[in-house]
Amino acid sequence: MALMKVKDILQHATENHYGVAAINVFNYETVKWAAEAAKRERIPLIIQLYPGFESYISLHHVAAFAKEFAQNADVPIAVHLDHSASYEIAVRGIKAGFPSVMVDGSARPYEENVAMTKAVVQTAAVFDVDVEAELGHVGSGASVDDIVNSDNYTNVEQAVDFVEKTGCGSLAVAVGNAHGAYVQTPNLDFERIKKLRAALSVPLVLHGCSDIPHEQLQESVRLGMSKFNIATEYFRACYASICAAADPENKDGSFMSLLNEASEGAIDFVRGKMRLLNPNGFSL
Repeated sequence: MALMKVKDILQHATENHYGVAAINVFNYETVKWAAEAAKRERIPLIIQLYPGFESYISLHHVAAFAKEFAQNADVPIAVHLDHSASYEIAVRGIKAGFPSVMVDGSARPYEENVAMTKAVVQTAAVFDVDVEAELGHVGSGASVDDIVNSDNYTNVEQAVDFVEKTGCGSLAVAVGNAHGAYVQTPNLDFERIKKLRAALSVPLVLHGCSDIPHEQLQESVRLGMSKFNIATEYFRACYASICAAADPENKDGSFMSLLNEASEGAIDFVRGKMRLLNPNGFSL
């Protein structure tokens, strides 16, 4: 199965009524474990990197081995650069070899967000790279206001204008979701999701999916949300798996063996999310 484009996977998901897990990674193992989960579940996957991890690992390293996993997979896997906060970061991702990038101008005034997103879309088109954008304020789960204040949410009419003016291929929306750990249980605005889905032709993206109640994620799938970003919970699962496999009494332990032993817990976590986002039981 060849490396697939994000837009093609999301279109397939929309047509077949499942949600795609977009798993954030930061090294070889986190990519390997996510890809193995997709293989076992027989369902498409998006592997993505947050550019803020660039101080830990270079963009082109992750792009290279993530694409290699995708090219050798027997299920569709796409590779994506998450949350580029500027035109320059998005273009750096394109240069590093990412077939899809997100440009996030949501913290900027509306017209600046439009202009920056449009510029990234135009540049990306030259290299046949997909572009995800964001409208509305998907803030921090540590802030109650970011979660509950509907003034932060995506405006439907503005979203229509934004997509038309920028030409973005998918749109991340704010509907009561936020990044990181939540200080209180989020309650997604399903009515707004319905209206956004009815008004827009592009796939919709939900950021901050870690710890959103399962029934809310499944309802979002049913309402037509296509891409579900998962980072915090995956990193927790990886950490817990390594801790469970580690033996502090084993002074001659092998780090490679430890990672191999820890793999199943991380793989099982991703498989569980894939099943959750696939309420109709789709399989390739």
